[in-house]
Amino acid sequence: MIEFQDIHKRFGEREILQGVSLRVPEGTVQFIIGASGAGKSVLVKQLVGLIRPDSGRILLDGEEITHLSERDFYPIRKKCAMVFQHATLFDSMSLLENVALPLRKHRNMNDAEAAGHAQGMLELVQMGEMAHRMPADVGDGLRKRVAIARALTLEPRVMIFDEPTTALDPMAASHVDALIRRLAEEQGVTSIVVSHDLRSIFSIADRVAMIYQGRIRVDGTTDAIRHSEDPVVQQFIQGQPEGPMEL
Repeated sequence: MIEFQDIHKRFGEREILQGVSLRVPEGTVQFIIGASGAGKSVLVKQLVGLIRPDSGRILLDGEEITHLSERDFYPIRKKCAMVFQHATLFDSMSLLENVALPLRKHRNMNDAEAAGHAQGMLELVQMGEMAHRMPADVGDGLRKRVAIARALTLEPRVMIFDEPTTALDPMAASHVDALIRRLAEEQGVTSIVVSHDLRSIFSIADRVAMIYQGRIRVDGTTDAIRHSEDPVVQQFIQGQPEGPMEL
């Protein structure tokens, strides 16, 4: 269980989060949605200590992690892996070498062990046949799947995806969505997905929380979101240019 309790975060004069509280049940695919600049990424980065809240508490499995030192966040980051919007692969290394790197660095595997395990991770994301290609030789969607494979090498219990399908074509996005769903169903991985991709939201999410004006506007199942009577929620999910939302 992941819990954000009354999280506040300000950058300069602007208060981005104004008391966000959210529970993410274990093994679920939780989407966090909202307009650009609403604070979605700011919230999830606090789970792994990349941003620190001004006030509030963050709990992981009942243990408060809000004020851990940088060193004490190391094991949290192994347990909670983050996949950023851009795949951030090393261009000079093959796909296999990219995935093997954390195995050698953090699990003390030799080159052969790391390569064998990395190959298995690439096969898990349906990239095994492309293991020896370079990042520049594959498309954005395939690089994103390799980034997910690399994150999985440390066997995280939680995966955080920041805009995983942004700039991907519909087919590539569908492959990434299917992978996130499969990780939950087959591996029991809890996924927190920051996204505004409505197709993804209504195809793979278990729960959806919307941040609006610094607070959680709504949090519920996809069916509850779809049928919400809140005009702000409806404007957002229908992509209407006019309505009560203040941007």
